Amino acid sequence: MKKNVLTFIFILNAVFSHSQTGAQLIPRRIHVGDRAALVLPLPASDQNKPDIVISEISPGFPSHADIDFHRIILENRIGGSRLIIEFTAFVPGILELPDIEIEDDFFSGLTVTVHSIIDNRSSLTLSGPESSLTMPGTAFFLYGTMTFLIFIILLTIWFFIKGQVFLHTWIKRWKRWRNIVLFKYTEKNLYKALLRGADKRIILDKLSEEFRIFLSFLTEINCRAMTAHEFKKIQSEYLTAKNIKSSFLYNFFKNCDELRFSGADVSSQEILRLLADLSSFLDIMENKKERQAA
Repeated sequence: MKKNVLTFIFILNAVFSHSQTGAQLIPRRIHVGDRAALVLPLPASDQNKPDIVISEISPGFPSHADIDFHRIILENRIGGSRLIIEFTAFVPGILELPDIEIEDDFFSGLTVTVHSIIDNRSSLTLSGPESSLTMPGTAFFLYGTMTFLIFIILLTIWFFIKGQVFLHTWIKRWKRWRNIVLFKYTEKNLYKALLRGADKRIILDKLSEEFRIFLSFLTEINCRAMTAHEFKKIQSEYLTAKNIKSSFLYNFFKNCDELRFSGADVSSQEILRLLADLSSFLDIMENKKERQAA
């Protein structure tokens, strides 16, 4: 009789109280502050039943001073049941979970081992940081930046060696081109003024004065007070490169001065001829084809 009572008590304890035999911790090693789950295998159920889920708002939800429970799930399956306890521990060591009662099932004696975030093997120093993630395009950005910096350094060295000469030459050419464009604008204004019937002697004076100023910038020789004969002596590398002979300048200013100081009436055709010669000269300066005078 006593043997039968002991057998009955053992069976009753196996049904209504479950120990931690075969429990699995996910992840296997947890630290303080990690969210983890304790999975406890249970005997198979006689039939599949809906999962029983209890949370913080459920009555009888367990509490612990050092553990924050999230939810508890009891799965009843024919192939094997299990109890899942989701929690976060806040102190290291072996922690015993409070008793858990779900309907007719009672679970006690469950423990978990929580590790400290401090590595005890390195004299209480923090464990090494995880390796940083490499963002897509980082290598391209890094090598591109280095290539750009090397290019800037080489460009700076070249500028100090040869760049100043190049810059000076470029500025000189740009000023020469600007003077040609501005003087072409002056030539067109004189042409329009002649067609409108402006004073011909004023046009001739303006033409002679502005052309001399333009040549001073172009040849870097003071041409403002030169006579027609003095233009024969002009030696300019720029004019020679453009195949402009000094005889052209001599003939132009000789004809212009004769019209200005002859005292006779000046015809529009003679001024138009001078403007046409001037226009052809400016086209050669810009490396354009000579245009016919109107």
